[in-house]
Amino acid sequence: MTAATHSTLFPRVPDSADAVLDGLDPEQREVALALGGPVCVLAGAGTGKTRAITHRIAYGVRAGILQPTTVLAVTYTNRAAGEMRGRLRQLGATGVQARTFHSAALRQLQYFWPKAVGGELPRLVERKVQLVAEAAARCGIRLDRNELRDATSEIEWAKVTQTVPADYPAAVAKTQRDAPRDPAELSQIYGMYEQLKRDRSVIDFEDVLLLTVGILQDRHDIAEHVRRQYQHFVVDEYQDVSPLQQRLLDLWLGDRDDLCVVGDAGQTIYSFTGATPDHLLNFRTRHPNATVVKLVRDYRSTPQVVHLANGLLSQARGKAAEHRLELVSQRDKGPEPVYTEYADEPAEAEGTARRIRDLIAAGVPAGEIAVLYRVNSQSEVYEQALADAGVPYQLRGAERFFDRPEVREAGVALRGAARAGGNDSLLDGADDLPSEVRAVLSTKGWTSKPPAGSGAVRDRWESLAALVRLAEDFEQAKPGATLSDLVAELDERAAAQHAPTVQGVTLASLHSAKGLEWDAAFVVGLTEGMMPIAYAKTDEQVEEERRLLYVGVTRARFHLSLSWAVSRSPGGRAGRRPTRFLNGLRPGSSAAGMRAGTGGGGGIDRGTGTGAGRSADGAGRDARARRRGPVRCRVCGRTLTEAGEMKLMRCEDCPSDMDEALFGRLREWRAERAKEISQPAFCVFTDKTLMAIAEAVPADEAELVVIPGVGNRKLARFGADVLTICAGRTLDPASGEDHGDV
Repeated sequence: MTAATHSTLFPRVPDSADAVLDGLDPEQREVALALGGPVCVLAGAGTGKTRAITHRIAYGVRAGILQPTTVLAVTYTNRAAGEMRGRLRQLGATGVQARTFHSAALRQLQYFWPKAVGGELPRLVERKVQLVAEAAARCGIRLDRNELRDATSEIEWAKVTQTVPADYPAAVAKTQRDAPRDPAELSQIYGMYEQLKRDRSVIDFEDVLLLTVGILQDRHDIAEHVRRQYQHFVVDEYQDVSPLQQRLLDLWLGDRDDLCVVGDAGQTIYSFTGATPDHLLNFRTRHPNATVVKLVRDYRSTPQVVHLANGLLSQARGKAAEHRLELVSQRDKGPEPVYTEYADEPAEAEGTARRIRDLIAAGVPAGEIAVLYRVNSQSEVYEQALADAGVPYQLRGAERFFDRPEVREAGVALRGAARAGGNDSLLDGADDLPSEVRAVLSTKGWTSKPPAGSGAVRDRWESLAALVRLAEDFEQAKPGATLSDLVAELDERAAAQHAPTVQGVTLASLHSAKGLEWDAAFVVGLTEGMMPIAYAKTDEQVEEERRLLYVGVTRARFHLSLSWAVSRSPGGRAGRRPTRFLNGLRPGSSAAGMRAGTGGGGGIDRGTGTGAGRSADGAGRDARARRRGPVRCRVCGRTLTEAGEMKLMRCEDCPSDMDEALFGRLREWRAERAKEISQPAFCVFTDKTLMAIAEAVPADEAELVVIPGVGNRKLARFGADVLTICAGRTLDPASGEDHGDV
């Protein structure tokens, strides 16, 4: 064997069990040596979790502690399972099973079906869409292509959460899920779909898990057979386990606890598919004697990127935030993250394309650069900007904008309307180009207001809305342009974007970027309403949006850019605000609820601990104590002397990031309260205090009490009302009672 063979692609197999441990950091080594009892590995982004668990398995096998055929390692994609098998082979641990939940269950189902049920296993339907379409038709419900995809996704969600058709509407209400259509209709389609499968003796992907669970529950002899075969389990990406997958894992384990799970609650971004981090977060509760190892040494990103990632999660709330990991970069220093505000979306795309072109010129390969956005419909303007700049790109997880079915359909409809001209009654009353486009696209699903929720219906609307915006921009650039002119422009744009995609800059949604990394990442479109997305209403949904941004930030190894546009189109009203998630992190912004980390450093934890919280009064005193000394403008840094400016923590003429709608609601509430207590409005709160509240948007009493002009007395009297309004909730009429003197 030549020396060239011993490259990173073909490393030398360690010559002993101890050699398997070489090169592991102290925490990774703890994982490798923790071979007995339940083990929970909390692994942050870029900390080498796959390396840790494969070396754990390999060390156990090479040391003779684990028999390779008794180990089952479970991960979430075939690609990840293949990578794990490859690494184990390179470490000399052949014979270990590394599979997805579905492939492991299917293998068992195929083997035990003849014994448990008899005959051959029913045929597996790999694509259930056609069957869902037939089920809808039999129910008298007409679904277009996108609605069909949404209905199929809802059926999949119901099955992995172990929800039967009759219980689906109640489950939607309980989980506050945004169903793509009437839950009663979806329940009917779901029920008919299950009936069709029974009639035709076929099963779907989710049935593989359900049937395996059913056999292991009903046939104790088969369950014992499986448990004799597999005695040691490793589960990767444990934060994304569904209730159904957890049930299957419990049945595999039986009353044993030889289980190692690996995950990061800070990267839970797939709850809409039924995934839940609860199993990871409650692991110590279920297994009080578990060994918990935290991997926090980040080998992927520079200290500058890691600092921002830690800052994002330091502001998080909820149960997942209590278990956050504070990463420690192991790389040399790099450039600071770049925060850029643009006048409008086209300027943001063009600026991003220019910076990417400069990076490529400086030697960064195009394939090591990514543009990441919240929804797929945002890609179009970046496709155009990169094409104009001569930069090759590739789309990941989405079709090219002009290849999307709804865009092609819209093009046909617009072309037909252009040919018909004034003879098309659809255009009656449309007095300019944008109104003509809106009229035509309204027949394809465009509405003046976006649909609730996410999924295919929302994606379709976003694509059509992008065409409407394009028409508005085209009209502004070329007054008097006709529908035929716009169609010609669309054709030219489609042709210009047919650029080679190999080795190009990656355009990807934040969801599809999970598990990937690049030398340079541009996270774009970071405005309120897009991040967090407008339909994220509950606290849990908003926190998942924060984690989604965290995932995007941690994709960058070296260069990180975050940007937003204050207006949608050139010359438009500059009313947009950058995402609240960057408050206190980007230059010139104020902190909003940043807290010290509770995740702590890396290491091994074999005990349990509790913490005591502070009262709002205590938090307020601490914050005021920290603020003693000169008060400086949080935007420009100038020392403030005027009382009004000190309340706002900024100069009067420095830009404000105030939520104007919130300020208006607070003023209306103040007027009502002042009338109730027969006092002037300023006795409730002054305008400056209300402005400070609308800029800070406090989430709890500790954040409200430290705002100048509030204090403990007004907190006790008005705090509940103010926090309710800041949270966007409706006031209880009973909350306006008088609590004493101002």
